[in-house]
Amino acid sequence: MTTRISRTALAARVASDIPEGAVVNLGIGAPTLVADYLPDGLEIVLHTENGMLGMGPAPERGQIDPDLINAGKQPVTALAGAAFFHHADSFAMMRGGHLDVCVLGAFQVSEGGDLANWSTGEAGAIPAVGGAMDLAIGAKDVYVMTDLLTKGGEPKLVAACAYPLTGVGCVSRVYTDHGVFDVTAGGFRVRELFGDNTHQQIEQLLGLTILEQEA
Repeated sequence: MTTRISRTALAARVASDIPEGAVVNLGIGAPTLVADYLPDGLEIVLHTENGMLGMGPAPERGQIDPDLINAGKQPVTALAGAAFFHHADSFAMMRGGHLDVCVLGAFQVSEGGDLANWSTGEAGAIPAVGGAMDLAIGAKDVYVMTDLLTKGGEPKLVAACAYPLTGVGCVSRVYTDHGVFDVTAGGFRVRELFGDNTHQQIEQLLGLTILEQEA
């Protein structure tokens, strides 16, 4: 039996790795939870594709401003000194390499760092990749936050992605409910395993050879 941590615990784990001074974009879905766990006292600037720098955590109940939303249409807050701008300028920041870290979800990540996170090819899927492509290629570091396995038990960390790609060789690190894995030239490397999880168990679940954690 392997150990899994909760989605909120995983968000807190991701947040702990974001350095002070970083400009960060949090992708739609689970990555937005990271905003609620950023360490107090650190200057970390959150960016949204729809045109905002200085996004704060989710608002308290009854304090929602309907004019303040992120790219996923979720209500957000604005910190003191926040800036608002056209989404074309926002995409210029993304494409110009001005984001230090981007946190995205994923359907699959290959051991070469390829990312598939916008379509599984099923009927009714979203019609295009959208801004995730710009984030994946433009950010200096791309962190993926996802479960290790699908609900059907299939691995999300794979030798090669079977789904349409969002970006090629763009992922730096993968945070999963079982552990954290760096993407290296030799494939996935264990950075941290949660609870009772072992290296052998993870290899069996993924069907991949995983590099040992560095001492």
